[in-house]
Amino acid sequence: MKFNALLTNAVTFHNALDIAEIVRQLLEEGWEIDPEDLARVSPYLTEHINRFGEYSTHELGIQPDAYEPKFDVDFAPPREQDLTAVGLGQAA
Repeated sequence: MKFNALLTNAVTFHNALDIAEIVRQLLEEGWEIDPEDLARVSPYLTEHINRFGEYSTHELGIQPDAYEPKFDVDFAPPREQDLTAVGLGQAA
């Protein structure tokens, strides 16, 4: 994952350099650049990046598992005895 982040940062930096160069060219050609318009431009362009890859399983005949929308987790706050059992209920 750290290399994925490194790649994303490198592409974002490259996009920022490209945007800056285009803005310089437009200014040299006499275009007027409104700072508010420029503030809406982001170097984090993702149309040309597929960060997590493309995986096709239909050639292998693998069917994905059915989606199970129920998330079986107890979100109730832990009881005091549960905290003490793992050493978290005691003051340091």
